[in-house]
Amino acid sequence: MHDVVQRLAKELHQKNSSLTILEAISRVELLWEDFESTRAKAGRKYEGTEVTQKIVRHWIQQYGDSLDDFSERYPKYKKLLNGNNRTVH
Repeated sequence: MHDVVQRLAKELHQKNSSLTILEAISRVELLWEDFESTRAKAGRKYEGTEVTQKIVRHWIQQYGDSLDDFSERYPKYKKLLNGNNRTVH
């Protein structure tokens, strides 16, 4: 999964160069984790990393240019995205 996150982060960084690569990685990891946990909480069947990758890639393509202000729009993530710290290990 690490390689997938790295590729998605590079895509996000290309779409939004105002993010550093570490910030892009943090946002990709957060989107990934949020998608999977939301589906689990809803009782949805786990469909594998391919589905999650597809959804995160779609979000990057659709919203990647505005993800630099992600923490401002969603304050609950502000602590997770503070600085260049990675959110998920």
